[in-house]
Amino acid sequence: MDNARGTWIPEDLNPEGYKTVLDVVSSVCQRYAERPAFTSFGRTLSFDELNRLADAFAVYIQQETDLQPGDRLAIQLPNLIQYPIVLFGALRAGLVVVNTNPLYTPRELEHQFKDSGAKALVIHASMAHNAEKIIDKTQIKHIFVTQVGDLHGFIKRTLLNTAIKYIKKMEPDYNLPMEISLRQALLSRVGQQPQPVVVKTEDMAVLQYTGGTTGVSKGAVLTHGNLVSNMLQGRDLMRQADSHWSDTSIAPLPLYHIYAFTLSQIVMEAGGHSVLIANPRDIPGFVKEMKNWSMTSFMGLNTLFVALCNNEDFKALDFSQLRVTISGGMALTHAAADQWKVVTGCDIMEGYGLTETSPAVAINPPGNVKIGTIGWPLKATDVRIIDTTGAAAPTGVAGELCVKGPQVMQGYWLRERETQSCFTDDGFLITGDVAVREEDGRLRIVDRAKDMIIVSGFNVYPNEIEDVVTSHPGVVECAAIGVKDERSGEVPKLFVVRKDPSLTEKEVIKWCKEHLTNYKVPKSVVFVDDLPKSNVGKVLRRMLKDDVGQQKDAD
Repeated sequence: MDNARGTWIPEDLNPEGYKTVLDVVSSVCQRYAERPAFTSFGRTLSFDELNRLADAFAVYIQQETDLQPGDRLAIQLPNLIQYPIVLFGALRAGLVVVNTNPLYTPRELEHQFKDSGAKALVIHASMAHNAEKIIDKTQIKHIFVTQVGDLHGFIKRTLLNTAIKYIKKMEPDYNLPMEISLRQALLSRVGQQPQPVVVKTEDMAVLQYTGGTTGVSKGAVLTHGNLVSNMLQGRDLMRQADSHWSDTSIAPLPLYHIYAFTLSQIVMEAGGHSVLIANPRDIPGFVKEMKNWSMTSFMGLNTLFVALCNNEDFKALDFSQLRVTISGGMALTHAAADQWKVVTGCDIMEGYGLTETSPAVAINPPGNVKIGTIGWPLKATDVRIIDTTGAAAPTGVAGELCVKGPQVMQGYWLRERETQSCFTDDGFLITGDVAVREEDGRLRIVDRAKDMIIVSGFNVYPNEIEDVVTSHPGVVECAAIGVKDERSGEVPKLFVVRKDPSLTEKEVIKWCKEHLTNYKVPKSVVFVDDLPKSNVGKVLRRMLKDDVGQQKDAD
C-alpha cells in the first residue's frame, strides 16, 4: 500500500490540531458535555454519557479480554445509541472497527469476519442466530450482545425488550456460549478510565467493506487521517449553512454505512444532536417519530425522499426549522428533488462519494444548489476526468472520474493487486464513475461505467433514462438496465413502480420518446411492486440484470 495515503490531515482545515478520531471525540465530549448527542427509541445520550460509556467499554476490553491494539472488532447493530458508544470505546482501546451490515446473511457474515480477521463482535440480539451458524469458522472469541432497550430505565427497558422478543418475535433463539451482555459489560466499568493507547494519524481506524453487489466485498482501509480529514472537509462546507443546521439532525441511514457514519461525525463535531431511526423502511413509524422533533437537518437518499413525499402524514409535518437536506448514496432525480422542495421548502444538497473516499468527494454547498450536479470538489481534493486513453477530458466531455486527497483510503485490506489496479501511476483513485466537469467547475455524474448501456456504439446512461421517467406523474420510481440485442448489441430495459395503476407500457415509452433520443428509449417496460435495494435504499441494478439473465436461461 502507498503509505502516503491516509497519513495527513489538511492543516488549513484543522486549527484544533486533531490527529485522530479520538481527539475529535474527546474534544466534543468536553465542549458539549450537557448537550444531547444521540437519541434512539426515546432514550437520549448526552455527550458526557457518551464519553463515560465509551470509556467503560474500552476498560472492559482492556481488563476482561485478550484483545490488543490493532485487533479487529465487528459491529453489527441497527441505529441504536449503543453504536457510537461501542465505536468510540473500541477505538479508545486501540481496536479497528469492522462495520457490518445488519441484514447480512450467514454466508456474507462468514466472508467478512474471516476476511477481516475479526476477533470480537458486538451484535444485536435479533441477528445473533445468524452469527451462531458461522461463528466457529471465524477467529471471533468475544461476542457482546445487546437489545434495543438496554440503556433505558428499568420499566422502559423491560417493555421494549419484551415486546421486540416475544410480541414482535424479532429475536429468534440462539446459542452463543461466549456471549457477553453489552449492558452488563458497560455497567461494570462505568466511572473507570482506560489505559491510554498510542494511536497515530496513519493507523487504521475502520475496515469499511464495499457493498459487494458486483462481486466479493473488499475491505477499504480507512485511517484516522482519512476519517478526520473528510469530517473537516464536510465541516468546512457546512459552515456556509445556518449555524443551527445541526441542532436536530434526523438520521435514518444506518451508521454502519460510510455515508451516514461520516455525516454523524460532522454533526457531532458541531455539537449537534442526531436522532437515529432504526427502521426507516417502516415509513408510518418513521413519520410518527419525526412528529416528536423540530428537525433542522435531514440526511437521506433518493428512494427515501420519494417514499416520504408520497406519505400524507409526512406532508403534514412542520418543516419551518429545516435548514439542510443532504443526499448521497445514489443519484438524485430531478423529480425527487422537486417534490421534496414542494413538500418541505428545502433544497437538497446532493453530494458524491465512495466507500474508498471516506466517503465525500464533492457536494453542492448550502444555498448554492444546482440539481443534477454533485457540486464542487471538497477542499484539498484533486479531481481528474480522463478519456479512454487516460488523457484529461475537456470541460463538458464525459470521462472516468479519478480522485486524490487526504480522504482517499490506503488501499484494500490484504488485496495488493486490487489496490494497485484502482490507482493511477501518480496516485489518483480510479472511481469507475463517468463524470463531466461543467463550465463553472461543478461536477456531474453521468453514471457508473459498468452500468453504461452501449446501443449501436452509442453510450446510454441509465441515470438519464431514470431521471426522465420519474418525472412522469404516474411513476414512483424506476430502474434502467441494458439487455443483449442481436441488432444493436444492447437495448435499454426499464423496471417501473407505478403511482398510477392504469399507467401502460405504451404510455411510458411515448413519454420517453418525447424526452429522449430514439436509441435511449427503452424497448420494453416491466411494472413491478418494488425495486431491489441495498440496506441503505440504493437500487441494485445488478440484481435486475441477474434476474433477466436467469429468465433467459430458463427460456
